[in-house]
Amino acid sequence: MLHDCAHAEKSIVLEQFIFVNDDFGQKLINICAERAAAGVRVRFLWDAAGSFTFWGSNIARDLRKRGIELQFWKTLVPGYFKVPNIRSWYLRNHRRTLVIDDKVGYTGSICVDEHLKNWRDTNVRLEGPVVREMSNAYERMWARASSFRLPPKRYSRNGEFRYITNFPAPGRRHIYRTVVEAIRGARECVYMTTPYFVPTHRLARTIASAAKRGVDVRLIIPERSDYYAVDLGARAFFKMLLEAGVRIFLYSGNMIHSKSVAIDGTWATIGSMNMDSASLLYNFEANIVTTNDAFTRKLTAHFMADLEETKEVFLKEWQSRFFLEKIPEILIRLVRKFL
Repeated sequence: MLHDCAHAEKSIVLEQFIFVNDDFGQKLINICAERAAAGVRVRFLWDAAGSFTFWGSNIARDLRKRGIELQFWKTLVPGYFKVPNIRSWYLRNHRRTLVIDDKVGYTGSICVDEHLKNWRDTNVRLEGPVVREMSNAYERMWARASSFRLPPKRYSRNGEFRYITNFPAPGRRHIYRTVVEAIRGARECVYMTTPYFVPTHRLARTIASAAKRGVDVRLIIPERSDYYAVDLGARAFFKMLLEAGVRIFLYSGNMIHSKSVAIDGTWATIGSMNMDSASLLYNFEANIVTTNDAFTRKLTAHFMADLEETKEVFLKEWQSRFFLEKIPEILIRLVRKFL
């Protein structure tokens, strides 16, 4: 990312949920400021909740003085109510996009935060027509944040790689729908990795149905994430999924933050979307979706390597736990659709 930014000739656009002005963040800012001084147009679009340390700070003003255009995604309902809501979990811009010169694109799960550098993340670097889709999606979010007129959508003609977005409105949750349809069509295997797993009932039923018809369905989630309530929400689904034949693995290494699905060795997605209600229903997200076999095999290999640092959850052991351990999981069901 630093290398490609340092060699930018025309433009750098960065969309981030979490950006912290630490060692890595400062390196990235300095490189981008140097390119801005050389005539490269540099734009940052940060979520005000995720990057709250910048909100209203001198650092934000300094960036603008160094030639970097900066917008915060900060409204309660973008384009409708101009009310700052930096504490909200919902309607956030959770996307992570970096595009250089409309030629090179990055997306995945990485946040710009030195404290998270040891997390298990996965990012992808892309070239080709799909990068123009990424650039177009960025322009549309920039326009929303700036209250400008949205440019028309642009789609790649390369069918192997697509950049698909999620918009928190009925009929526009395109990644969510695409993932559900892909799991429904699975014939051999579904390998999912997510840091936060509190699926909708529709997605949970789709996953369970795949396992019941003989598909090898496996799920990797953290043994403990950075949100205890979300962990409880995930565990509220364990009994139903285990009974259906889904294999659940708890990652015991550093926090696993990757967000990916690989199906049948022929279909895969990776990006910013978690498998929880906040991502699936309420936030702006973006994922790469591909039918490229080599890419899917690589992502599957990552999944298999991660399995070596997990411990599997078995139905008999899960059911035999002491009753008091189950009470928080029962109570969390009242609010799990908001997690």
